[in-house]
Amino acid sequence: MSDNRHTQGLTKTVEKLSEKDSLRGLFYQHRDGYPLPSGIILEEIIDLLRAILFPGYYGKSTVHLETISYHIGVDIERLQRRLDEQILAGLCFASADKDCDCQQSTELKRRSKELTIEVLEKLPEIRNTLATDIVAAYNGDPAAVGYGEVIACYPVIKALTNYRFAHELYLLGVPLLPRMITELAHSETGIDIHPAATIGHHFTIDHGTGVVIGATCIIGNNVKLYQGVTLGAKSFPLDEQGNPIKGIPRHPILEDNVIVYANATILGRITIGEGCVVGANAWVTKDMKPNTKKFKKEQTNSLEEEYLNGTGI
Repeated sequence: MSDNRHTQGLTKTVEKLSEKDSLRGLFYQHRDGYPLPSGIILEEIIDLLRAILFPGYYGKSTVHLETISYHIGVDIERLQRRLDEQILAGLCFASADKDCDCQQSTELKRRSKELTIEVLEKLPEIRNTLATDIVAAYNGDPAAVGYGEVIACYPVIKALTNYRFAHELYLLGVPLLPRMITELAHSETGIDIHPAATIGHHFTIDHGTGVVIGATCIIGNNVKLYQGVTLGAKSFPLDEQGNPIKGIPRHPILEDNVIVYANATILGRITIGEGCVVGANAWVTKDMKPNTKKFKKEQTNSLEEEYLNGTGI
């Protein structure tokens, strides 16, 4: 192929990729100085968050009790600046279709600072809840040798740290960032938790890979999931134009003390009552009364019975 023909071919490709019709819904017009929230900076924010919540396990290894206030103070100050920038970028993204000049908007800047302080003030509460999740992970895994191993190694704690922080941002109405933060955990751990889901204390996921928790899920206290569990929705109701209806409860409710074993699928706005056990590979689309069990009887064996009775490994 001659150089001229090669150039013409690339020019046509560029023209096709630049056509307005082909870009509809796929192009975001950046405003000067206000790009989309940055995945790279959000990773830095998560690193800072983990160092603040679990000093010594993440961040600098030179942290001592005598200097911990200094280290946390430095990290909080960095976290505040970075988070303020990213919340402002999210607010600008949400106002993209409105008549709003983000660069000149003192209101958006004021709001981003307020939201940053509000979510940072939630960090002690987030740490307290994560502490219960660590206890649940340790107590639920005979292979765990200590809380330190759970904090440093277990993917569920990394995923829950992202989720519980993102959930607070979601509750405050911060656009885009909550989903980006939970998707960072999804990429890192294979655990997909929507930031809008509600999850109680002492929650754990053994192994974790492949777990999906939908946006309108409500999960009580002392709930344990295993790998591959899906808490999802059934087919979506459609409006008169044939589009999915958004914002309606469509995911399961799991009450307190529920256990769901590997690769089980629970779909729809159903309630799994307190103390229920859902066996491996089960398919559940109807309510379960409290303290009942659901599993594939034809596949039951002595090992599965041990699991269902809470005596398995």
